Amino acid sequence: MNTLVRRVVVVMLLGVALYGGLVLYRDANTIAARLATYAWSTFGIACALAFGNYLLRYLKWEYYLARLDIRGVPKFESLLVFLSGFVLTVTPGKVGEVFKSLILFQLRKVPIERTAPIVIAERVTDLIGVIAIIALGSASFPGGAIWAGIGAATVVALLVFVSVPAVSGAVVRLLPKLPGPLGRVGGKVAPKIDEALSGLRTIVSPAQLVWPTLLSIGAWSLEGVGLWVILRGFGEQASMTLTMFFYSTATLAGALVPVPGGLGVTEKLLEEQMARIGGVEAATSTAAMILVRFATLWFAVAVGFAALGLLRAKHGAAVLGGEAVPRGSGDQRNLLTERTP
Repeated sequence: MNTLVRRVVVVMLLGVALYGGLVLYRDANTIAARLATYAWSTFGIACALAFGNYLLRYLKWEYYLARLDIRGVPKFESLLVFLSGFVLTVTPGKVGEVFKSLILFQLRKVPIERTAPIVIAERVTDLIGVIAIIALGSASFPGGAIWAGIGAATVVALLVFVSVPAVSGAVVRLLPKLPGPLGRVGGKVAPKIDEALSGLRTIVSPAQLVWPTLLSIGAWSLEGVGLWVILRGFGEQASMTLTMFFYSTATLAGALVPVPGGLGVTEKLLEEQMARIGGVEAATSTAAMILVRFATLWFAVAVGFAALGLLRAKHGAAVLGGEAVPRGSGDQRNLLTERTP
């Protein structure tokens, strides 16, 4: 637990340094003046919209648990397990959300390799949902559709890798053949990856994508609306479809670049899009960017720690306790730790 906190704190300090640098670059006095007239009630609304995003994505989690025939987990406990994954939202591509698979293993002894595919399925449907939002928003100005094309190509490549055993099998078979220590690690994790991919194929078939993708579109639209609400708090009149486009493209870019939580990438793209495409004054775009990141990324981390705290209060050492993962489960633990920063 202490190691987990330290890792998150390090990323938070990086975020503070980044935001501080942007504020100084844009002139701290000017941004302070913008914040002095800001309608702070809109920040609360943006946080509420972000929480709505989490609840819609929780419905996906429940859907996938049912598809994998994982039953017997009380709904409120399942919600807390899902939210606890946000503790590691600040990981490259959010792969740290497999953390919730570890929590479910510790509480209900559900093998990690059974639920880890859910995290990948969530990312696939999130990508499709974000691309749909980008396509809608890009229609409002020339040149925006290029983002939809890039994202669509990524999704197609991922779906081919997951759904075509010949492609994924060829990649998995290469892992033990990697040179030196990489090959030894690859030989250990290859069977787990192969098992996870087999489970994943049962939940990302075309017939199983419709409902989760609709939930993803609704969920990520809420956070785009959150940006619109924050801009309204500054008196800006940007259209809602445009702010949804800004937020979705920045989120996608941050997810594709392997940096914790998209830190730096998402912020810069949000700021530049608001200023150059949305016509928002530079200092206001910086202030709005910082507020929306606190209302989404950092609020998610706080929610994750709150959920984890509730689980620990109820189950004690069963959550992240050293004795919670019995001997012989080292591979399952490695499956998590090798994916987190």
